[in-house]
Amino acid sequence: MSSVVTIGEFSRLTHLSVKALRHYHDLGLLEPSDVDPGTGYRRYGLGQVGAAQLIRRLRDLQMPLSEIFAVVSAADDDSRDAAIAEHLLRMERELDRTRVVVASLRELLGPGPGVLPVEHRTLAPVTALAVSADVTREDIGGWCGESFERLYRAAAVAGVRPTGPAGATYDVAYFEADAGRVQAFLPVPASTSSCGDLSASLVPGGDFVVGVHRGPYSECDRTYGAVGTHVTEHDTTLAEPIREIYLWGPPDEHDPARFRTEICWPVVTA
Repeated sequence: MSSVVTIGEFSRLTHLSVKALRHYHDLGLLEPSDVDPGTGYRRYGLGQVGAAQLIRRLRDLQMPLSEIFAVVSAADDDSRDAAIAEHLLRMERELDRTRVVVASLRELLGPGPGVLPVEHRTLAPVTALAVSADVTREDIGGWCGESFERLYRAAAVAGVRPTGPAGATYDVAYFEADAGRVQAFLPVPASTSSCGDLSASLVPGGDFVVGVHRGPYSECDRTYGAVGTHVTEHDTTLAEPIREIYLWGPPDEHDPARFRTEICWPVVTA
């Protein structure tokens, strides 16, 4: 009894199409045990069935071919299992994100939440520790997390107590081009000149229309829409950075009930 089979027979054994098997051979992902030099016919060993089935399942999990290659060529089982576990973790995170987006879409298509209350507010200039950078929308979550951790840590090491909630400003380009200047800031006493390597500066005041977003930050576009609509209908907007003020406290306080963000839209008062 032969221990090798034709590519067609191997296709039936593994539920991988002949086209897929040829592609995997070309990539060096699953090479036949023998290729006839005259005809080019491929033959596979029965011992390759397990590897082929693993590849098919990993493709079903949408693992990139480059990562599958790392799995099937892993030096040992521990390395192989670690690579698979890392991909599964990414998929679980993506699944969580998908659930959030689906829930958001259902809420968006359902009955509206009513008119969001907004108020006109004059914000005074405030002394603050600040860091700024050109940030893409894709990177904003990680950048803000690192920046606020740095601000709170610098204040704590210097023994400086924040005088208000942290915030950030986003310039016009950030919204229009998905990348722009962002400044994260933490209010501190006016007598503060610096905390470690961070200098204190003045965050300018001004007139704003303010609406409060409650819930996860991923949903804040709805609050932006409501505040911006009010400004368009009733005020004159300024091409100045929009300010967000985060009312959930220091970064180590993760209670979802504390997730409130004030969206402060700069306007010209009459």
